[in-house]
Amino acid sequence: MSTRDSEDADRLALIVGLGNPGPRYAGNRHNVGFLVTDELAERVGGKFKRHKSGADIAEGRLDGTRVALAKSRSLMNLSGGPVAGAARFYKVAPESVIVIHDELDLAYGTVRLKRGGGENGHNGLRSISKSLGTRDYLRVRFGVDRPPGRMDPADYVLRDFSRTERSELGFFVDRCADAVSTLAAKGLEAAQNEFH
Repeated sequence: MSTRDSEDADRLALIVGLGNPGPRYAGNRHNVGFLVTDELAERVGGKFKRHKSGADIAEGRLDGTRVALAKSRSLMNLSGGPVAGAARFYKVAPESVIVIHDELDLAYGTVRLKRGGGENGHNGLRSISKSLGTRDYLRVRFGVDRPPGRMDPADYVLRDFSRTERSELGFFVDRCADAVSTLAAKGLEAAQNEFH
């Protein structure tokens, strides 16, 4: 095995699911990042444990890639500190951090992957960009659709998925987890080609 192969085999992907901690928020649209990260933890056979970064972390291998899965113990709007702390602990460059989050501008269940860009009013992303000192990290956007009528988007994302949405949620979470796994193992272009 070449030095590069051994470096690739030892490379770690830091995968962050955004959400708010605690049972009160568990079924909210804003917590879809947590749902996908929970699915990934099941796949790697990892259990989340408290970590000094301020996140709960589960480690394992996902399709052969070493991963650290992170869920901040702070509220969504303060996610940046724990994410930056985990990135420093694992020596992962900001460009290699993968953040899974809800996206109002995508139809429900749609998954889109990109690097960088604006925060589009998402306070969790804003906090991460500020703490990492860059917007140039990987994003896995899970569509939750626009709020109906004149409902405030902030109220909408803090509501639970509807009964109709819940009937398909498991399928969409599973598909999003597949996209994250491909992104971590094969890179952005390969994952976009497969899931867009």
